[in-house]
Amino acid sequence: MRRARIEALRAQEQAKARKRRTLGIGAAVLVLLLVVGGILWATLGGSSKSSSTAASSTAFCGNVVSGSPTTKQWSQPPAMSIDTKANYTATLKTSCGDVGLKLDAAHAPKTVNSFVFLAQQGFFDHTHCHRLTTAGIYVLQCGDPTATGTGGPGYKFADENLNDAAIQGGTYPAGTLAMANSGPNTNGSQFFLVYKDSQLSPNYTPFGTITSGLDILNHIAQDGSDNSNGQGDGKPNDTVVINSVPVTKQ
Repeated sequence: MRRARIEALRAQEQAKARKRRTLGIGAAVLVLLLVVGGILWATLGGSSKSSSTAASSTAFCGNVVSGSPTTKQWSQPPAMSIDTKANYTATLKTSCGDVGLKLDAAHAPKTVNSFVFLAQQGFFDHTHCHRLTTAGIYVLQCGDPTATGTGGPGYKFADENLNDAAIQGGTYPAGTLAMANSGPNTNGSQFFLVYKDSQLSPNYTPFGTITSGLDILNHIAQDGSDNSNGQGDGKPNDTVVINSVPVTKQ
């Protein structure tokens, strides 16, 4: 009788042990499922976030006005027609938003005269900003109707304002508007917008400042480039198109 009771107790303990083991395995499986679920959530969440970011990036520069760049060319720079004592402002109305510019007619009269002339001729309309640099120098380059980096208006003109104190230290400050060139006195239509202080020799004509829209330029920079020209240098990932450039004389 006693032996039978002992055997019964032993059977009960074994049953409890089996139950504990089953619960332990179940808990482990539950933990594993939670971990896997967490990993899947993080992965899918990250994927969803990336897709959302990509969609947001596309939408950010989605306001492209229908049209094609002009094919106009001129053999000589335009005759001086601006008032160098007046204040000129311009707005780059881009597919990503408006970028306001203050033009420095007093210190870069030929450059501003050319820029105003080209803007009024619609030369910049429907052109892609073809180059973005995000390492070493921090600029968005525009003004080429061919979007190849080799296009221009057909004429070239001399450098100006290279003695500007703002660039003498080898830095073009954030907010600078300057001409791109292929060497001394080869200015045409291409210009660049400095969105972050950039280490550059004072070889590029500064002819104005960015008065609004630096946040837009920084957003474009954050979206990066295709890096086709080297580290941090290439075509912007965003579709940056200049729809028009109205100019105002004040």
